[in-house]
Amino acid sequence: MRVLLLGANGQVGTELRRSLAPLGELIVATRNGQLSDGTACEVADFDQPDSLHGLVERIAPDIVVNAAAYTAVDRAEQDVDAAFRANAESPAALAQACAKYDALLVHYSTDYVFDGCGTRPYREDDATSPLGVYGASKLAGEDAIRGSGARYMIFRTAWVYAAHGKNFLLTMLRLAKERDELRVVGDQVGTPTSAALIADVTAEILQQPFLESGTWNLTATGQTSWHGFAQAIVDEAVERGLIERVPKLTSITTADYPTPATRPAYSVLDTSQLQRDFGVGLLDWREGLQRTVQN
Repeated sequence: MRVLLLGANGQVGTELRRSLAPLGELIVATRNGQLSDGTACEVADFDQPDSLHGLVERIAPDIVVNAAAYTAVDRAEQDVDAAFRANAESPAALAQACAKYDALLVHYSTDYVFDGCGTRPYREDDATSPLGVYGASKLAGEDAIRGSGARYMIFRTAWVYAAHGKNFLLTMLRLAKERDELRVVGDQVGTPTSAALIADVTAEILQQPFLESGTWNLTATGQTSWHGFAQAIVDEAVERGLIERVPKLTSITTADYPTPATRPAYSVLDTSQLQRDFGVGLLDWREGLQRTVQN
């Protein structure tokens, strides 16, 4: 297979470079045409959607894996056009190109397409109702892909972290070394999901025969709050000797930590459809954390 990976420097993209390599010829692209180690690669600038059609035409991939996105949730509230260019217009352009050249498009979306008012894990066919610009832009991208005529696989994920990049895990590890007390939101519930899990499951699925286009939830299993996630991070860091002292962890409410963008209060995703359709196993979020910290 010839696979074109977009967003190769991101949290998920970095892990996909590892997991997709055994599938065949892997061509990677980033916004500036350089990988994080300085190696040159293809350019895929999601701030310029019109440039993406030519890239797909020139590379002629069997599969396009789109791990690029505008993910600055709070900044998106003021930067609406940029969020929609990257999360809606660019996926639309990719999907149109994939339809024309018969490439399968793999695309990642988010729990933010839901309003977080649910009381059970969200299924793929539950009504969407994003609370802010980021979620609305991601939902628009989903809709554009579905209406493009391309073969596609959309994977919705949530609470993504990795041992690299900028994320909650690395922020907590840094703050745990610097502060005596950490105040963390305790009334938002979701499933911390490692980028490695997303990448590994994607690769496993792509090794199976393509059956039909669709949307699937792809997260780890289980659930916790941000405060619970922070506690698990600190516990794991202490056990592995990454921090010398244990800070006090205080649970606060969302109202205590106001942000420009409203977060879903409940964003657990039901992954049973993914497990049934592809026969893949998903790690509990705690095991995913242990593996990430270990590496």
